[in-house]
Formats: sequence, structure tokens, C-alpha cells
Amino acid sequence: MEAEDDRVTVVVASRNRRADLLASLPVHRAPVILVDNASTDGSPDAVEAACPDVRVIRLPRNVGAVARTVGVRAATTPFVAFADDDSWWAPGSLHDAAAVLSDHPRLGLVCARILVGPEERTDPVSELMAASPLPQDASVPGEALLGFVACAAMVRRSAFLAAGGFDPVVRFPGEEERLALDLAAAGWAMSYVKEVVVHHHPSPSRQPPAARQHGIARAATLTALMRLPWRDAVGELRGVAAQSQSHRSGVVRGLREAPAALRRRRPVPAEVAAMRRLLVRW
Repeated sequence: MEAEDDRVTVVVASRNRRADLLASLPVHRAPVILVDNASTDGSPDAVEAACPDVRVIRLPRNVGAVARTVGVRAATTPFVAFADDDSWWAPGSLHDAAAVLSDHPRLGLVCARILVGPEERTDPVSELMAASPLPQDASVPGEALLGFVACAAMVRRSAFLAAGGFDPVVRFPGEEERLALDLAAAGWAMSYVKEVVVHHHPSPSRQPPAARQHGIARAATLTALMRLPWRDAVGELRGVAAQSQSHRSGVVRGLREAPAALRRRRPVPAEVAAMRRLLVRW
């Protein structure tokens, strides 16, 4: 399929989702880099046979979201759009997101509106982003963000890499928050732009809800230890643990991994912490 915009590369990270990849990869309207997280289902071979234009990077072990960072490093375009193996950018949206980033040099990231399934329901996360309470910067379009959904984000490659990309402490899931905090700390704006659209047809091969809650709570714990002022970090851990037993076990798991997080501890500036408190209260 012809590329929409030569400023964009699509990076997909995947593990053991061969059928999803073979369905979604041909839909992308940009050069694609697939970073395979040590799949055991023959995904890399199948993709190379069916989609010879896709560049496949095979990792020797599963590194979670760090695979996306590997893909961004391998890209040479100024902008990189992320997609999951069960998502793709709507026609015209890669070009439109690249144009927004190109026209607004303070923007480090654009998050698209997510339409779920064949019925194209707006994802509840997109509805929350559309109602963001953060003060809007008149110099950039859309609603101001301090977080994003990776499969619906296009990043300025230089900003992403300078902020460290996705890190080996959090890994997956819940990898977005630490990166968003670091982008904001570095002065980059992030916007939700509803005119830009991503389609997401959730794979039947997904984590059960309890496992997902456990993973998100673990990520929240590690991110809090790495980036939040101590008072905010303690409040975050208490609030997350109070949600459910799965969340509590995720917090405990995160605390067991605390040494790795504390070695990377770098609290965000006061203004970024204040933005996050506003979101938490909201």
C-alpha cells in the first residue's frame, strides 16, 4: 500500500500474535518496522513471507514495550506512529498527525481518537482525553494531555529518544505514564487531536482483566517511585492498592522491584507534579 507521508514510520511491537499481524500489517499506509518480542508461534517467519516490505527485528527475549524503543531507534523518519498488532491508523490520519507535529514544533506527541471494533465505538479513554481538565496551550491544537495510549500515539522521534523511550523497569503494561511525565518535564506538549483516528479491533488473545489490573498497578507503583514526589508517590500507592485485590497484588509486585525503580528515580518538576495532581483530583 502506498505511503501517505514520507515523514512517518509505523512501529509495531508484538509477541505470539501471528494471525493478528497478518491481518493488520497490510493495512498500514507507511513503512513498517515490526519488533518481535521472542515469539514462539512463527510470527517473524510468517510476516517476512507474507509482507516482504515490512522490516522485521527479532529480539532474543521478551522486553515488553522496550521493543517499541528498539523500533524507534531503527526508524529514520522524524515522526513515528505506534500501532499494536490489532490496530491501525485510519486513512489520512498518519498524514494529518505528521502535519500537526510538523506545524507545531513544541508538540512532542499526538494522541488519536480510538474507534473500537467493527462498530467503531469511541474508546472511553478517548472520551476522557477529550474532556481533559489541563490548561490548554493556545500555541498547539487539541486537548492538553499528561498521558496517552501507545497504540494511538505518534511521537516526534527526537523527543521520544531524548526522553528515554519506554524503559526496562516498567516494560508492559502501563508503560506510557513514565514517558509522558518525562516528555512534560522536558518541556514538550502532548495533545489529543480527535480528527486523527486509530482503529482498534481487540485481539481475542488478551490478558484476563485481573492480570491486566495487576500489571497496571505494578506499573503505577514503579512509575511513582521513579518520578513522583514522595508524598504523591505514597498517595498513589495507597489509592491504587485500594481498588481491588488484583491491584493490591500488583502494588506488592512493584514494591519488590523497587530497587530498579529507585536507581532511576528523578522526580518531575513541581509544575508537572501539579498537573498530575489536577488529573488525579479530576
